[in-house]
Amino acid sequence: MAKKIIITIDGWSSCGKSTLAKQLAKKLGYVYVDSGAMYRAITLYFLRNHIDWTNKSKVKAALKEVYLDFHFNEKDESSEIYLNGENVEYVIRDLVIAEKVSDIAAIKEVREFAVAQQKKLGAKKGIVMDGRDIGTVVFPRAELKIFMTADNAVRVERRFKELFEKNPNITIEEVKNNLEMRDYIDSHRAVSPLKKAHDALVLDNTNLTPEEQFQKALSWAKERLKDK
Repeated sequence: MAKKIIITIDGWSSCGKSTLAKQLAKKLGYVYVDSGAMYRAITLYFLRNHIDWTNKSKVKAALKEVYLDFHFNEKDESSEIYLNGENVEYVIRDLVIAEKVSDIAAIKEVREFAVAQQKKLGAKKGIVMDGRDIGTVVFPRAELKIFMTADNAVRVERRFKELFEKNPNITIEEVKNNLEMRDYIDSHRAVSPLKKAHDALVLDNTNLTPEEQFQKALSWAKERLKDK
């Protein structure tokens, strides 16, 4: 049986982490897990059920009612997240969720809940997972760690285009403020802050096409597989 590795992709919002992770997983025949979708789904549950996330006991009680799962959509060959049996893949991409997800993802109990599930998903290797703390906390011994970054203006433009399709009323200023807020919270939180793992390879895609960044990351993966 071919040996498999764990690939982690961390980095700032709107750097194309999930796009690259999906491409690598498809090419290598690996499982793709969007860790950010897990935090977004938890955020959706908290908002829908009016959970006071400043109250530790209420957070713990709410997490006991949350069941997350990923199902493969054969039609568009993507992995979609389900919250308590409901496909919420598209609901969680709303700006309302984006505005709250960093706050909720910073809660110690929420991170412990998500990380425990993520570790289970990677037990058999052959997995590509993207997020903020995958290479530092979830899989510190992953064979390939990638840290993605890009120029701030480029990231804002990418995010604006993505959200504008769903909400034509959104302004680029709103997107810029949201990204700056998320960057600050993600990198300054007390639990598992966003930072580059010491052994991660940096992929700055400011001036790269999706195909160019994919080929670069794929070459790194092939090198690691050769070393196995």
